[in-house]
Amino acid sequence: MRRLQAPSPVPEVCVIIAARDAADTIATAIASALRQPEVAEVIVVDDASADRTGAAAAAADDGSGRLKLIRLSVNVGPAAARNRAIAAATAPLLCILDADDHFIDGRLGRLLSAPRTWDLIADDIIMVRGREAGSAAGLVTGPGRPQRLTLATFVAGNIPRPGAYRRELGFLKPVMRRGFLERQGLRYDVRLRLGEDYALYVEALAAGAVFAVTAPCGYVAVERANSLSAQHRTDDLAAILAFDDAMLARPGLTPDARAALRAHRTATAKRWQHRRVLDRRRAQGYAAAVRELLGTPMAWRHILSVTLAAKLARLVPTAAPDREIRPRLLLGPERRLEPVR
Repeated sequence: MRRLQAPSPVPEVCVIIAARDAADTIATAIASALRQPEVAEVIVVDDASADRTGAAAAAADDGSGRLKLIRLSVNVGPAAARNRAIAAATAPLLCILDADDHFIDGRLGRLLSAPRTWDLIADDIIMVRGREAGSAAGLVTGPGRPQRLTLATFVAGNIPRPGAYRRELGFLKPVMRRGFLERQGLRYDVRLRLGEDYALYVEALAAGAVFAVTAPCGYVAVERANSLSAQHRTDDLAAILAFDDAMLARPGLTPDARAALRAHRTATAKRWQHRRVLDRRRAQGYAAAVRELLGTPMAWRHILSVTLAAKLARLVPTAAPDREIRPRLLLGPERRLEPVR
């Protein structure tokens, strides 16, 4: 009897990598994407890097003809760079990969084995710090039963908790149906250099997207203290405030979604006011910073608690190395969402 062979995966995914000064990590990211048999194309946008990012990306080509490199002479930011890649993409599914992250082999196959009732689907992210990347595969358990993100749940899940690990849902890196984005006229908001993922997913959910989330399938994110998402410039936070205001002005939002957006805006406003105090101190000294602080009473508790936590962190010894090197999940099993129907 002739044995039946399993059908080969269909190459239907475009992996988009926006990169700036990522010469040390870009080759690993590209290679991990090209090893996924579901990948039809990998589009790297070198966003005016000052190092050898472009050369390192070109050297990572596996000869399959799937790697495309777009070099920009002027830095445009991650949102605009990703939009350039979307415009050049031909595959029906789009997937973002950060230049310092990577896929574990089989990630896309596991993720795409879930029932295709979604417009966006993401797996729980495995967060690592440098040396621990090799043990990340032990946390792959997906896809499991997909859960569904609502607009209210997603927005509420992007409000950081002081003193806790960063677990904002905007870190998720979904596979997205290009057709859905085209029908809704959605692209990354080029006015945002921070929170562009959050904004796109909010827009998609507000437009009725089914956003499914699975157990970890193999997206590995490397945590770095100097990453762009960990840095909050005053203007960047002001742009997120403006986005939340624009969303709150829209009719038709559910009460839960509107309440979540208000809470997110309040949390962002406190961080923005904190940055204004720091900017004033840097430019004009402590007396000016105190005057700025006195003018923002609603943010006092946030600013003082963050300042105290930062000072204590410098006094308390760092955690033991064996605790530092353990990978963790962005969401973990305790995060409960709605089942996808």
